Amino acid sequence: MHAYRTHNCAALSTPHVGRTVRLSGWVHRKRDHGGVLFVDLRDHYGITQIVADSDSPALATLEQVRVESVITIDGVVKSRSEATVNTGLATGAIEVFAQGAVVQSAAQELPLPVAGEAEYPEDVRLRYRFLDLRRERIHANIMLRSQVIASIRRRMIEQGFTEFQTPILTASSPEGARDYLVPSRVHPGKFYALPQAPQMFKQLLMVAGFDRYFQIAPCFRDEDARADRSPGEFYQLDFEMSFVTQEDVFQAIEPVLHGLFSEFADWQGRGRQVSALPFPRIPYRESMLRYGNDKPDLRNPLVITDLSDQFRGSGFGRFATIVEGGDVVRAIPAPNTADRSRKFFDDMNGWAQSEGFAGLGYATRKGGEWGGPIAKNHGEEGMAKIAEALGLGPDDGVFFAAGKEAQAAKLAGLARTRVGEQLGLIDPNRFEFCWIVDFPMFEYDEDNRKVDFSHNPFSMPQGELEALETLDPLDILAYQYDIVCNGVELSSGAIRNHRPEIMYKAFEIAGYSQADVDRDFAGMINAFKFGAPPHGGSAPGIDRMVMLLAGEPNIREVVLFPMNQRAEDLMMGAPGLVSAKQLRELNLRSTADGAKAG
Repeated sequence: MHAYRTHNCAALSTPHVGRTVRLSGWVHRKRDHGGVLFVDLRDHYGITQIVADSDSPALATLEQVRVESVITIDGVVKSRSEATVNTGLATGAIEVFAQGAVVQSAAQELPLPVAGEAEYPEDVRLRYRFLDLRRERIHANIMLRSQVIASIRRRMIEQGFTEFQTPILTASSPEGARDYLVPSRVHPGKFYALPQAPQMFKQLLMVAGFDRYFQIAPCFRDEDARADRSPGEFYQLDFEMSFVTQEDVFQAIEPVLHGLFSEFADWQGRGRQVSALPFPRIPYRESMLRYGNDKPDLRNPLVITDLSDQFRGSGFGRFATIVEGGDVVRAIPAPNTADRSRKFFDDMNGWAQSEGFAGLGYATRKGGEWGGPIAKNHGEEGMAKIAEALGLGPDDGVFFAAGKEAQAAKLAGLARTRVGEQLGLIDPNRFEFCWIVDFPMFEYDEDNRKVDFSHNPFSMPQGELEALETLDPLDILAYQYDIVCNGVELSSGAIRNHRPEIMYKAFEIAGYSQADVDRDFAGMINAFKFGAPPHGGSAPGIDRMVMLLAGEPNIREVVLFPMNQRAEDLMMGAPGLVSAKQLRELNLRSTADGAKAG
């Protein structure tokens, strides 16, 4: 017999009755029923119920052992009585009568329980992440992550992509987020940087003549955490293609994403639906107008409408003044709210104020009768035009966001989401994808009073060099695109600017000289001077995709060993101080308080 197990804890069933077996695992739960002790034994695969009574030589050991101790059980498989069959367990038709028990490793008192799904503070969960990972939900999420990555690899290879590994130690880039720097021992005073993404390397692979590249790529950015982004490091499906248009990129990656989400749509019996191919293409400006942001959740049926012209000269003086001053009024429908109290509308206004806005106007409607100061002052005819413009029914109310265009769009977008959530309009059992396209190439930086890149400086402008030389920079669009699912941006991508003369001109508009480009992006610009194919790609985030598939609101729940909000690894004690000897080897000196002495 094997030293630790003949079967795992999910393998035994009725055909094994009468067989002598050996199982090993963790003590998940214990239940003492007056002389009969039941122990749920758990391993990676599942749970088996162990039984010991006064006739069992294992009883004394099992009575003393704490939960989460690791034990080995020798015993005989028995059928459960019909009344005690547990249909929720793969092993629920049997139990193992313990004839022997060996404690392989005793557990101390636990800082957090493994059985059950009670919420515990983040610092406790992360400090004892190895215990947290034993919990059923988190354990399942991590297994889902592994399966998702395996599926992605298979699908990318089927689409003709080849996997390559790009460097982890590279040069610092002046663009993007803050770098993590690594001091060089053999080059005093110089530093490597961990890659924020394999962006330049994957483009150089195209210059080198490889046609379709992909990688499950680790990326490192010294930026703050948020619900859909880990601090420090994350993984992405990085890919690039040569001799492609924007539509070619979409057609290559859409089957991968659609197939992946369809494969795991029914994970844990959830029965979710995935939007049909091809995914909608929504221009950036349309997205900002209709949804109030560039990552719309298309599960939400509400659409924002611009009503600025309708309030020009209106009896509602506040909105009339706003519009005549060059600002805008945006409207968000609130369907079937006739039975909602005035408090619902007032609470929405209070919520807007808590988000830092001046407020959120509204008009109520019941049986076709309008209510509220805006409706009263705007007049019956004006409100009828609003109802027609928004397609409102006789019991549909409306909210208004007014002010400068950017702020009104932002408030309208947030209100659209909140109204959708409050009214239960967002279907949790759907995955709705879309592409956001036609991003502006440049934007005006109010702080620095200059034109700057709005998205990715290495994107090809639509119209190429002619557009850069003849159009107002703020009117130039780029071949840039985002893939969005359920309001979560999975990645940005672009058709790349592969021609040096166009790149120099684009950077010149943003205030960079040719010398700046040659210095800061030497590796790429030099390569492009030796023949570069038209190319493009993207990099959907692995962590974000798994988060969506697992139905988790926070990316921490699908990462093995995440850091906390302050980018600290509480379990391993990172970041930490290093010795003076290590610093001397790197030709560094620490000015931090508490630095270790040599």
